[in-house]
Amino acid sequence: MKKFAVTGLKHITLIAISIIMIFPLLWMILGGLKTSQEAMNPEMILPDVIHLENVIDVFKNSPLMKYIGNSLTVAIIATLIQIVTGAMLAYAFSFIRFKGRNVLFGIVMATYMLPSCATYIPAYVTLAKMGMLNSKTGLIISQCVSIFGIFLLRTAFLQVPKELIEAAKLDGAGDWKILWKIVMPVTKSSFVTFGLMSFISLYNNYMWPSLITKDSNLYQVAQGLRSFFIDDGAYGTNWAKVMVGSSIIVIPLLILFAFTQKWFISGLAGDSGVKG
Repeated sequence: MKKFAVTGLKHITLIAISIIMIFPLLWMILGGLKTSQEAMNPEMILPDVIHLENVIDVFKNSPLMKYIGNSLTVAIIATLIQIVTGAMLAYAFSFIRFKGRNVLFGIVMATYMLPSCATYIPAYVTLAKMGMLNSKTGLIISQCVSIFGIFLLRTAFLQVPKELIEAAKLDGAGDWKILWKIVMPVTKSSFVTFGLMSFISLYNNYMWPSLITKDSNLYQVAQGLRSFFIDDGAYGTNWAKVMVGSSIIVIPLLILFAFTQKWFISGLAGDSGVKG
């Protein structure tokens, strides 16, 4: 009976926490179905009348889908490149012995302590000299390496038995084949975790894209939402339609998490998939 009570209390606690965590999302979705005045009324949770015309108007008369397409293009390509570059560097720091390896890794990790804004000026100047300002190519190239990804993948790679790597080398496998045919499959959850976190960060990025892109046709979701829906945009401060736009923007992230949550949670828990 005591065990049943403890289990019931845990479930009630988790349900309560889940409701608290999901409430802002529900508020945003419900706010998009209200009038602008109702959306800003904290005492009104459910709309008196469901205003689906808000959703239709945003889909038909706003460039929101273009913004989502821009963000998905940049986020997907940059995430894939980050996974490749992060895996290669993590592999080198984990399995390839060379002079100064630990010092170099320390320098790489020290750069992670720098605030991102400290890199904006040199990165901007570099892109300007390469002629990549105001372009998707510039957005992708400037975000093709993740220090966090190198650290996360290296931590997972260090759990791979050294005997497994040595056996593969004795069989004639090269470093590239070992990385993608042996190391990656057994640390898959860490790859998924890194990929998901990287994608979310790139998809929601605002400051850096705002600095290097001025063409509204290249706007990503965070820029587009602010410029078109809020900052002197077509809808001004029509908060109901702002909430519709925000809700639509979240959909790709929810779909992605729904398909990857198993590996994502496993990766966050530190389970690389390697069995001792």
